[in-house]
Amino acid sequence: MKKILGMGNALVDIMICLESDGILDILNLPKGSMQLVDKERSTSVLSALKNYAKSQSTGGSAANTIHGLAMLGAPTGYIGVIGEDELGGFFIRELINAGVTPVMIHSKQETGRVIALVTPDSERTFATFLGAAIELSAENLRKDMFKGYDYFHIEGYLVQNHGLIEKAIQLAKKNGLLVSLDLASYNVVESNLEFLQDIIREYVDILFANEEEAKSFTGHDPMNALHELGKNVEIAIVKTGSKGSLIKQKNEIVKIGAIRVDPIDTTGAGDLYASGFLYGHANGLPIRRCGELGTLLAGNVIEVMGAKMPQDRWKIIKEQV
Repeated sequence: MKKILGMGNALVDIMICLESDGILDILNLPKGSMQLVDKERSTSVLSALKNYAKSQSTGGSAANTIHGLAMLGAPTGYIGVIGEDELGGFFIRELINAGVTPVMIHSKQETGRVIALVTPDSERTFATFLGAAIELSAENLRKDMFKGYDYFHIEGYLVQNHGLIEKAIQLAKKNGLLVSLDLASYNVVESNLEFLQDIIREYVDILFANEEEAKSFTGHDPMNALHELGKNVEIAIVKTGSKGSLIKQKNEIVKIGAIRVDPIDTTGAGDLYASGFLYGHANGLPIRRCGELGTLLAGNVIEVMGAKMPQDRWKIIKEQV
């Protein structure tokens, strides 16, 4: 089977369920936001919530996607930066246990972590300390890292580092890889719009966006945004939450409905959609089937806490696939 390489912010997710929105006000974290925080702020949030139950898993958008692909049986690799600490060791073990080949750079900084706070309505609020992850740079990348792979998947959160993205995509293309980009965040799109327009037009083959990201990029509603995005890439996907997703390849447009689920936490839904879609594409399936696989994984992950699903659920998913 074709091999998929990912690159992103290597983070450890610390999931905490809250009983009300009021705690977010006390912590001064706007509901539904992703706040970048320093080490001290991250530590203070954890300290304030020390009596709450916590779960821990590898995180970062691209890492979630690559992990999902590996759990489906796809051969995968992942590029990122971690610290020489307990969380860094945990991150690598999780990748290896899933079957991912780690292509890691080690830092003296602490491994990055995301405190993900989930309110009773399943909404997520993030306090993100990037730590070592922010050290990933163009200088870390070598042509041999990309050899033997067929796809290169990038998370949009890295787009703010223009030099890193340009070198990574150029190395991928020199090695003949298809490039897949998940826009990941509407505010990143807004602040890097011109750069994104250039690299998408020149290098990207498969583009994932949710409704907000697509609107930030094009100024249009999902369907018109799909047409606009589809002008510059081989395949454009606009995810529309509970309404499903829209996919365009050349002149073919496919609408995929969402599956019936009992949502607990939407963390990782978009990332796992990309896992299912890329798995289908790597196996030569038509875009409708790729979209259905993406929907299957996204629907399953929002029924569990966090972006990682237990083995028994993966067994059922693989049978369905």
